[in-house]
Amino acid sequence: MRTIIDVTAADGRFTTLATALAAAGLVDLLKGGGPFTVFAPTDEAFAKLPAGMMAGWLEDIPQLTGLLKYHLVGGKVSADDMAKLDGRTVPMLNGARLRINTKGGVTINGEVHVAKSGIAATNGLIHVVDGVLLPPG
Repeated sequence: MRTIIDVTAADGRFTTLATALAAAGLVDLLKGGGPFTVFAPTDEAFAKLPAGMMAGWLEDIPQLTGLLKYHLVGGKVSADDMAKLDGRTVPMLNGARLRINTKGGVTINGEVHVAKSGIAATNGLIHVVDGVLLPPG
């Protein structure tokens, strides 16, 4: 089996995420031991952002790193775990928390939907999301 980085790179839907992870210096982290859970925005999710927002993040690496770490959990959060976490929050690697809701499908912070969950990697799980999670503040 392959690492989170290998799986997302081979998938083809995560080229923007891969570019951002490389720019933020997070590739080695996600090739490492883990386990991690990644709420992975697709290229379509990044395309929904206002014009210039992604380019701005790529010029502000600390902000980009915080944004990306808001998509990462230190540990495995499976689809079954998410079902049990309805209405609860999960700590993210940037220090903030996100809320999981399961009514009518799994949503994150009430706005981003989990389109596919539980893609396995040697060092964790990937959940495909249809939006970019914006950290509080």
